[in-house]
Amino acid sequence: MTTILNKAKLWLSDTFDTKTQEEVQQLIAGNPTQLAEHFYQNLEFGTGGMRGIMGAGTNRINKYTLGKATQGLANYLKKTSPNKSLKAVIAFDCRHNSKLFAKIVADVFSANNIKVYLFEDLRPTPELSFAVRHLECDAGIVLTASHNPPEYNGYKVYWNDGAQIVPPQDKEIIDEVNKLDFSQINFKANESLIEFIGKEIDDTFINASVKNGTFNTKGKENLKIVFTSLHGTSITLIPEAFAKAGYTNVHFVEEQRVPDGDFPTVKSPNPEEPDALKMATDLAEKIQADIVIGTDPDGDRLGIAVRNLEGKMTLLNGNQTMCLMTDFLIKKWKEAGKLNGKQFVGSTIVSSNLVNEITASYGVEIKVGLTGFKWIAKMVRDAEGKQDFIGGGEESFGYMIGDFVRDKDAVTATLLACEIAADAKFNGSSMYRELLQIYIDNHFYKEHLIAIVKRGMDGADQIKQMMVALRENPFTEIDGSKVNYLFDYEASTRKNLVTGKVESIDIPKSNVLIYHTEDGTKVAARPSGTEPKIKFYFSVKGKLDVIENAKKVEAELDAKIQRIIAELKLS
Repeated sequence: MTTILNKAKLWLSDTFDTKTQEEVQQLIAGNPTQLAEHFYQNLEFGTGGMRGIMGAGTNRINKYTLGKATQGLANYLKKTSPNKSLKAVIAFDCRHNSKLFAKIVADVFSANNIKVYLFEDLRPTPELSFAVRHLECDAGIVLTASHNPPEYNGYKVYWNDGAQIVPPQDKEIIDEVNKLDFSQINFKANESLIEFIGKEIDDTFINASVKNGTFNTKGKENLKIVFTSLHGTSITLIPEAFAKAGYTNVHFVEEQRVPDGDFPTVKSPNPEEPDALKMATDLAEKIQADIVIGTDPDGDRLGIAVRNLEGKMTLLNGNQTMCLMTDFLIKKWKEAGKLNGKQFVGSTIVSSNLVNEITASYGVEIKVGLTGFKWIAKMVRDAEGKQDFIGGGEESFGYMIGDFVRDKDAVTATLLACEIAADAKFNGSSMYRELLQIYIDNHFYKEHLIAIVKRGMDGADQIKQMMVALRENPFTEIDGSKVNYLFDYEASTRKNLVTGKVESIDIPKSNVLIYHTEDGTKVAARPSGTEPKIKFYFSVKGKLDVIENAKKVEAELDAKIQRIIAELKLS
């Protein structure tokens, strides 16, 4: 506690503004527990950048932690490109302080003689990724905390290819940041180097989105769509994207249309959760819509609900959406005669293996990387000039179409979802029936995710101990099926639990464990890189012969997942 107190007292110096000093003084005087939470660690880059609760302290998002990160990035850019006129682009979402924080970041860049393009108002994250390459910038920043609660904000760094930073840049940038004292941040803006941008980039991005996400599908006018932005940024682009793509029968959830960092109509602005889309699905039932789409606050992930065999709206999970989109895109490439053996699809280690089966059925390569779209974007960069990227996704409700955006993109994915639904309806089918046909053609996969929240210092230790236990005492059997392999991505090993043979795996290190059993079950454990939780991913599979048996097979797979959860004592 003495170390934390000494760390906090440094924030009472003249380096920090009066408001910050007062907040820290109040914590020192009357709230030792909160003081520890604010200062016990430094915010670090995880799978999605730097994300945390707003407030004073090293473990909080504030002017100084953002300033230090930006000063460190500026130093790194100047060090690695010493003779170049550097440029950066900055975007921000609907969260409290996002606009203020974006200007602070712009100030620091400009103070370091870096040209800044700053979006005039909130914009979706995929537009930032697009803008990096379009404006030929060296880096990009977006101020967002995605679907986290209102008290959070965050900072994501993009490299010159429009993708989030990966090794070695991420560690090298952090090293530059860690060298700095807060007194070394240059906040004195050079306003002549800050240029505000908006509509011109919007129009260019929307046109690219329509080009990549639509396929001259018939019956668009007959598809009835309900859309909600969940108080977030996608409302700035989606209506115009719908219009340019030819979708005219669109109904917006007006109560959620206005951007609002408090997200007043939902418990969580997370399109993974049925409650977040309830207003949209209620509207869909009222007007008998075909499809519901909701996007998260920064417009990079989407949730989709469609009508099941009984005609009720049902929420697709991220794996189902990814598989539908991948199958549809490959079909379109095949119909256009563009498949020549030099294409690939991207996925991640915790996503459904169904996408592997789909790509194999078309003779298309699948590349599988760590969790996070920065790894899919790295696949694209590494394959440039050698292979074409069709699309890629992961279980966390994100998808990326083509390479014009190098991150998950809910704007273009929204259009693609509507193309799939409109095409199916025009041909007397439905999006749900198309999913079931994919199950018949391959296997019926069912996935489930459990996220166990462990807050604060104690929580971090508990999560660490859970991973230690899973490594040191591995399960040898899951639901009566022998565990064949245990993949430990931190140790970069694949261990055959039957023979004891250990092989190395060529993939960057990450704190993830994945069990594979003889019957095709997959169980993964992964501490979140952006939130105080540990995630357990379950995937089981069966065989579906005809669509009419889908309900029965799904019930059997659901029961299997529940048995596994109980067996692993996670319920």
